[in-house]
Amino acid sequence: MPPPESPDSGATSAPSLVRTYRVWQGSNVFLFGGRLIFGPDVKSIFISVFLVLVPVAVFCAMVARKLLDDFPHYSGWSIMAVAIALTLFVLVTLVVTSSRDPGIVPRNAHPPELDDYYWTDSINGTNPLSRLPRTKDVIVNGIIVKTKYCETCMLYRPIRASHCSVCDNCVERFDHHCPWVGQCIGLRNYRFYYMFILSATLLCLYVHAFCWVYIRRIKDSEKISIWKAMTKTIASIALIIYTFVCVWFVGGLTVFHTYLISTNQSTYENFRYRYNHQVNPYNRGIIKNFAEVFCTRVPPSKNNFRSKVPKEPLDSHRRTDIGSFSPVLKRTRRNMELVGSSINNERDEESDYRDGFNNESRRKDSELTEKSLNLSRTFPTEGEEGQENGQPGPVYEIIAEIPDSTAEVGESNWAAKPSYSNTA
Repeated sequence: MPPPESPDSGATSAPSLVRTYRVWQGSNVFLFGGRLIFGPDVKSIFISVFLVLVPVAVFCAMVARKLLDDFPHYSGWSIMAVAIALTLFVLVTLVVTSSRDPGIVPRNAHPPELDDYYWTDSINGTNPLSRLPRTKDVIVNGIIVKTKYCETCMLYRPIRASHCSVCDNCVERFDHHCPWVGQCIGLRNYRFYYMFILSATLLCLYVHAFCWVYIRRIKDSEKISIWKAMTKTIASIALIIYTFVCVWFVGGLTVFHTYLISTNQSTYENFRYRYNHQVNPYNRGIIKNFAEVFCTRVPPSKNNFRSKVPKEPLDSHRRTDIGSFSPVLKRTRRNMELVGSSINNERDEESDYRDGFNNESRRKDSELTEKSLNLSRTFPTEGEEGQENGQPGPVYEIIAEIPDSTAEVGESNWAAKPSYSNTA
């Protein structure tokens, strides 16, 4: 009879599976089993819905209802019908903007591996690069554009992407995080956001205009001054003031984003790069810029929030500092084997990672630990002195040089080649 399996032997037991949205590392809120994704400030949607529905309800009850019989051939009913249709369109675009994936870039489990030429110097006895380059250059329409490395998502961001500090995600063509819709505005929901603010502006103007029409009807029917007519319909005065204030807000946003679309900019790029004073590499002309936003297919989401993935501890990917450099260590070990070098790990290095391993796993992996790399020698810091033999040696400063040839768009493995200068 075979002995019972120990609880620590996880190799033979199948890992439990959970939906992706249940172990999502961002700050998003999911509804209906991961079918809808919202930002962490999803409650602000209810405020936006309230600010739309209440004024429209007052307009229909106190203004549009009294204009039903003032126009021939029952055309007065069209005033209320248009108001209701505009309101429904505003609410639909609000929900669609808020509840869909704005273009979240999936995170990497580990940092990307460096190209082989990063490690050629290690064979000659020099020190390899200890961290990935912070930026890399790509060419867009003949113009060099820098893309940054995201420490949180462990990837080089796609062109025009940025990391939202509210949702804690990298978003493609990031525009801004809108607190009124409780969601990031990016590649996959920008057109719906623009339709939301545009329809909200039209709704404000519509209600504002017909409130004045109703006041004018009172003035003409009772033969009184405009001021006395205004005192007879307080609801119209309140709606006029309310819509006047709102149209400056949503109307201003509509004008601003119309300008951004015509010049193919995002809000983030407009405030950060100021393309008015330099060439915009994404501008293709007004017609093509509008066609890019409204006449192209919305790309599918890169995330399947309902797919099943193995359930892991929340900090399994952060158990040790060494975890984030695992691809680097594997590449370093391969190069060290080529030159026939064997480096023993010192006991002091073992204590740096003591918090991430328990005593039992350390006994099982003791053989591997004794052959592991000495990180203090593999990744020297600036100003470190001494070599393996204890004799003082030269100090090397890592300098990242940008090569003459930069990568074209779509090359994700490009990085600046490092060189080393002797500073001592």
